[in-house]
Amino acid sequence: MTPREAGLAVDAPVEPLTGGGPGVPLTVEVGGIPMSARLQEAQNPRAVVLALHGGATTSLYYDAPNRPRLSLLRAGAALGFTVLALDRPGYGASAAHAAELNSAARRVDLAYAAVERMLEGRPRGAGVFLMAHSSGCELAVRMAGDERGADLLGLELAGTGRHRHERAMRLWEDWRGREREAREGLRAILWGPPHLYPDDLVGGYSVSASAPPYEGVEAESWPRGLPGLAARIPVPVHYSLGDHEMWWRSGSQALEDIASLFTASPLVSVHEQAGGGHNLSLGNSALAYHLRVLSFVEECVLARRSAGAGRVN
Repeated sequence: MTPREAGLAVDAPVEPLTGGGPGVPLTVEVGGIPMSARLQEAQNPRAVVLALHGGATTSLYYDAPNRPRLSLLRAGAALGFTVLALDRPGYGASAAHAAELNSAARRVDLAYAAVERMLEGRPRGAGVFLMAHSSGCELAVRMAGDERGADLLGLELAGTGRHRHERAMRLWEDWRGREREAREGLRAILWGPPHLYPDDLVGGYSVSASAPPYEGVEAESWPRGLPGLAARIPVPVHYSLGDHEMWWRSGSQALEDIASLFTASPLVSVHEQAGGGHNLSLGNSALAYHLRVLSFVEECVLARRSAGAGRVN
């Protein structure tokens, strides 16, 4: 007797990790502001992974051009997860409205509303899992700490921290006042060491975009504001850093330091990605990183379903 004949749920067969095409572009309008994203749907998804890119990039960060094996969208869909990579407020279709988006509360509302519009009528499985990188973590922790965040399956944060790397700070001071050198030096820190990335992705030029004005302000206040924001998050948290992270302080102590902030979370897990730099989703180890995160998402799905099965009406 087959599982289907026995009345057991059978998930749709998955595609190869490198199969399928790139994400499908989406644009919706929220309160007069267009919001864009890239979507890769799975049939009968176990959950939806909502991915928020970092600074000076776009949703393409999660769907590496011409590098299907590095794509979170393709890996997620292949394993039964719908992946929605949102262009954060001030990026993509909303870039022309960046000056109107200085309010953090407005950005949170805009993101939630855009996601609801984009997923309307689409199956979500056990729910939505939120994933973010670098500057995108600012929006993610605000969304997860909002009252609407209690419905999230969980949260993944990567490429962020409380204390910047000492070497990066020394170099940054050396470049102060020399705009061109500072810009190129920052790119070298964020995209180094070069051997960790495919040659055509080093520097991130294929996924780059202008950062909205509010992002510089948020970057300065982030290390001070993170503890208070983290303490409000009530869902499972997974935190990742590359072992070659060059912008944020890395290592076991840094991982433990961040983990200690999520005092309201029922589960906090940390991971140091071998062979990973700052931009984990575009490096040679991107697939390994994505599989680690998707494994955590699966655990959150199982926990949600187990909790639901245990409820008494």
